[in-house]
Amino acid sequence: MSGTGVGSDRRVYRHALPTRLSHWLAALCVLVLVMSGLQIFNAHPALYWGDRSDPGRAIVRLRAGEAPDGGTRGITEIGGRAFDTTGILGASRDGGEVVERGFPSWSTLPGEQWLAMGRRWHLFFAWLFVLNGAAFCAWALGRGHVARDLWPTARDLRGIPHSIADHLRFRHPTGEAASRYNALQKGAYLAVLFILAPLIVATGLGMSPAIDAAAPWLPAMFGGRQSARTVHFAACFAFVAFAGGHLFMVAVTGVWNNLRSMITGWYRIDPSEEEAPLADD
Repeated sequence: MSGTGVGSDRRVYRHALPTRLSHWLAALCVLVLVMSGLQIFNAHPALYWGDRSDPGRAIVRLRAGEAPDGGTRGITEIGGRAFDTTGILGASRDGGEVVERGFPSWSTLPGEQWLAMGRRWHLFFAWLFVLNGAAFCAWALGRGHVARDLWPTARDLRGIPHSIADHLRFRHPTGEAASRYNALQKGAYLAVLFILAPLIVATGLGMSPAIDAAAPWLPAMFGGRQSARTVHFAACFAFVAFAGGHLFMVAVTGVWNNLRSMITGWYRIDPSEEEAPLADD
């Protein structure tokens, strides 16, 4: 990681070009995959376990029912318990009316009920996501990025409790410490790269009838095609949670400085900032 002085500030080259390109392409893919995936889910808004989708045995189900005033209300069933989720899940407003719909139109791609097009978008960006991830992992492993910048050291592991406490108190690294990943970042990025991403790809393939015929062991690993669909859905929202946490941390640690580093590669360090005694130091 190189650095250069700019007046009273110092800049460090934080993100190489392949990292930046992969990051923005992955962000686009995840956004489209989530929205098109919700469109596909809306065709049958229920999750099951096993190899069958027997009526009445759904783990989670989104549906519409009749409201006391005669209108439509949204209902979310989880483990047999029903919750009123009108306007969000089960039934949402579309063109001034509350209509039956698993997820609202603003969260799906395309916005209307168009299963075939949703599948096309989903499959195209799924393969783009896989190719992008494979290319980045090959580059990162080949250039030592994983071992040098992402793999936690013994010092990182010892400092995890302190790092968690610092994050809960919104005490974030400053100065030189801000130019490198902390223990929690390393753990999160490694989990996404080598656990969550492979899991969502494997369960996506496990739902395919063609894969089921050619490699029945893959859906069987998850307990059946319906189980693979449920795990795939859970992994999707794990990605959403990671993205939400990532954006939150970008916001609280300096939006422009973080954005600039992911666009140009250069991260600004203010030498006047006194580094707090965080776990990474």
